[in-house]
Amino acid sequence: MTETESLLAEELLIVRHSGEIPEIAFHGSLYYLCEDPDGPQLTLGQKELDLLRQQVVARYREIMLRDLSPENRDARIYRGLKRCIFNWERLGKFCARQTMTVEDVRREIAEALRCFLQQEADEVRAGLRQSCLNCTREELEDFAREIGVRPEELPEDIEMLFCSQG
Repeated sequence: MTETESLLAEELLIVRHSGEIPEIAFHGSLYYLCEDPDGPQLTLGQKELDLLRQQVVARYREIMLRDLSPENRDARIYRGLKRCIFNWERLGKFCARQTMTVEDVRREIAEALRCFLQQEADEVRAGLRQSCLNCTREELEDFAREIGVRPEELPEDIEMLFCSQG
């Protein structure tokens, strides 16, 4: 592995395992690799830039799936559906600026949302838990529509998820 490949591999890991806003790590890596006077001052090609961009998408995907996983609802790492919506918006803006598509992620997030809401509705209806939804019905419906989840794919009695918030 060349020194350039090694430096890039390290930055790919940093972006992939960054915090809640991977785009910041992406720009930090670009600065370090290309512009920082103390950095390697590389000129990255399209392939290297695409690899870094893909790590941003992968990290956003991971964060959104974390917040759409019923197993995480009561865990410290859980940020809720509202944060998932914010991250979807951030990902969309990043991809628009980078002229990237989000279709694969869109489909996966849509399926995860359908499953999450169904399980949430089933458990609330059965009295097993109170709803963990931390967004408004309008925010949820806008998000669902944007990612391609039709109203008829949402739980029939979804209103109860908003009424039981405490």
